[in-house]
Amino acid sequence: MKKITLYFSLLLLIALDACKTENYVWENWTYTAVPLVAVNTSKSALPTVTTANTSFFDLGAANLGSQEFEYTLTWEGFGKAEVQSIDVYLGFVKAPASGNPAYPIVLSQPGGIYPSVTQFPLPSRVGASDKLYATVTEFPKVFTVTAAQMATFTGADLTKVVQNDYFLFKFILNLKDGRRIEGFQENVCDEARGEVGDCRVGVRFRKK
Repeated sequence: MKKITLYFSLLLLIALDACKTENYVWENWTYTAVPLVAVNTSKSALPTVTTANTSFFDLGAANLGSQEFEYTLTWEGFGKAEVQSIDVYLGFVKAPASGNPAYPIVLSQPGGIYPSVTQFPLPSRVGASDKLYATVTEFPKVFTVTAAQMATFTGADLTKVVQNDYFLFKFILNLKDGRRIEGFQENVCDEARGEVGDCRVGVRFRKK
């Protein structure tokens, strides 16, 4: 009886495959690498948490332009893929009218390890307003930039920034096998869920 059931199941799978009329992109999946970042929280002008991949500039401080944002960029291929280089893009984003993450950063429960919400929009895609900031070929790479330097690069006016405006770095991976990974979904780099990748990292303007 078991053999009959097994044969019937195999025949059914063959029949279903023969009836298939569509080929889906997700059926031809392959392994890729992911970018990883580590924010230097000691450089943040306001308190932050490591797992949030977020730093802060203090809007109320006289030294706003000289405040620094620092992070280290590397990658992980899980033994399945290798990175040739990472294109680093930088953009300036005005705060939306609503939906900004709370501050101080709220940690999820139980455990209190990860932020309760994503700190920057997902999925992550390089947009028309993002500019190529650097192409990195040696890792790990440390970026240390001031608010004034990022404002000059993006064309932002520091005298007009408001609460929850932010600078955001995004990453495109160029793999050694020729593939170019240009976008990342929530299931790759959502810091609120502790996902393995870090597809963007940013610094937000806040007041104490």
